[in-house]
Amino acid sequence: MTTANSTTTRISQRFAELRARGEMGIVAYITAGDPSLDATLRFVLALAEAGADVIELGVPFSDPVADGPTIQRASERALQSGTTLAGVLSLVRRIRQKSQVPLVLFSYFNPILQMGIEKFAAEASAAGADGVLVTDLTPEESAAYRGILTARGLDMIFLAAPTSTDERLKKIAACSSGFLYLISRTGVTGAKDTLAEDLPALVRRVRAVTQLPLAVGFGISLPGHVSVLGGLADAAVVGSALVSEIEKSVSPEAAATALAERMRALKAAGKSGLSRREAQQ
Repeated sequence: MTTANSTTTRISQRFAELRARGEMGIVAYITAGDPSLDATLRFVLALAEAGADVIELGVPFSDPVADGPTIQRASERALQSGTTLAGVLSLVRRIRQKSQVPLVLFSYFNPILQMGIEKFAAEASAAGADGVLVTDLTPEESAAYRGILTARGLDMIFLAAPTSTDERLKKIAACSSGFLYLISRTGVTGAKDTLAEDLPALVRRVRAVTQLPLAVGFGISLPGHVSVLGGLADAAVVGSALVSEIEKSVSPEAAATALAERMRALKAAGKSGLSRREAQQ
């Protein structure tokens, strides 16, 4: 049950703190540059202050095949505002001047390849990023990439899916560090009304092959979802629901307020879900 990176990052420190407090973590995803990088800075600080444990900064991409319509539209808006990978790395530097919240760069492989993996890893580390999740990079194709990122002290987060075999889950876990991102259902991202019925069994399968913290995402949007996950996973990943708040807000100020309110409700639900489970044991 080894992991790919033995260094201590802000991500592993945060999960250790959560475990010590018996608290459910919330991983918040937003698309960087939607509607602008200045607005994203405001959003990150609002989410962090409201209790977000890890923040994923989505690097906009022109063909986001794994994303549902909400995040696809956010990517389009970010690209229209001129957001690039270099701009996102600059944003990370600005965030680090004001916050130590753990930051994950969430990207497709193409922008990283275009920049150059060595250059990307060096600049991401220097900027203050803590980890990278590349949605379309498989463990089998990641050896060189992992070596470069490990040398820079960056966590490498991979996706595990309901369709993954036990053997493949072992491979994914062996390549991962920081936490393992467990997709709760097949399909693309997007807010759902209910969680997948087979999620507890899926979590048990993953727990059998890794000691890494498990963050469950895809379809997590409501405080009730987080309550159910309390005691089952180590964190819930909330993305589309947050991006939707940004999309429907009349201004960045209003969006920041809405994001903070939703984050506080999600964190409260995580604590109450754990309390109920502990009372039942």
